[in-house]
Amino acid sequence: MSPSSDIWDELREPPPASVVLGGTSIHVGQRVRLKPRAGGDIMDLALDGRIGTIEAIDLTTGAGEPYFSVTIDDDPGRDLGGQRQPGHRFFFRSDEVELIGDSLESTHARTPRVLVAGIGNIFFGDDAFGVSVARRFAERAMPTGVTVRDFGIRGLDLAYALQDDYDVAILVDAMPHGGEPGTLCVIEPDLDTHATDSRIGVEAHGLDPVRVLRLARSIGRMPRRIVVVGCQPSTIAERDGLADGLMALSPPVAAAVDETISVVEALVRDVISHPSQ
Repeated sequence: MSPSSDIWDELREPPPASVVLGGTSIHVGQRVRLKPRAGGDIMDLALDGRIGTIEAIDLTTGAGEPYFSVTIDDDPGRDLGGQRQPGHRFFFRSDEVELIGDSLESTHARTPRVLVAGIGNIFFGDDAFGVSVARRFAERAMPTGVTVRDFGIRGLDLAYALQDDYDVAILVDAMPHGGEPGTLCVIEPDLDTHATDSRIGVEAHGLDPVRVLRLARSIGRMPRRIVVVGCQPSTIAERDGLADGLMALSPPVAAAVDETISVVEALVRDVISHPSQ
């Protein structure tokens, strides 16, 4: 086999989850303090002493040693780094990262990371409830570590976003639960007992939260806690046979948006106040 074939074979291999250096195992998800080499640029100076998390290990640099891709805990764009976007992932050699043990971890505990995900189809009346909440919520100043995203019906995007080391995910959706239109319910779903069928795929034109959560679990990493804030819909165009769609929330569901924002804010405060729960 030619050397070039060896290179392509190496690139096709999935990145390692861990490496052993000097008898010490260093793994993806490991907490580290950054110690950039002396004589670096202004970015190295800005990152010196910061706390971060190893997101990936690169063995293809040709330098004979691994490089670690790190996201920074207090970077407002940290979730973009987790999605491999440039500008929010930083690369360091093994001698530029200091592993954080349990005692140091407790001293420098990171802020919990929370994903608020709006779900729904804007063309199907009250099904747009979660999207409406996310859009309104995103206009507010967010505490550090809180990300608000409108996922619409992009179930695969949500499944992969849940891999991004969030501690808690709060999903907001129109969800029939037997109450009057506009009433809310807050549940923490059991993925083993609340699934409607055994499938774990996602639909091209819809988003079933339970199926997406089960897909995310099958992929790998999941938040330690999932909360669904659901609103009883009044009219969903597809369900009620309105072929032309309905691009507006019904009055009782529209009136529930502000209440839902308050509920989500209270959940976020609880997560930040009690990070270990």
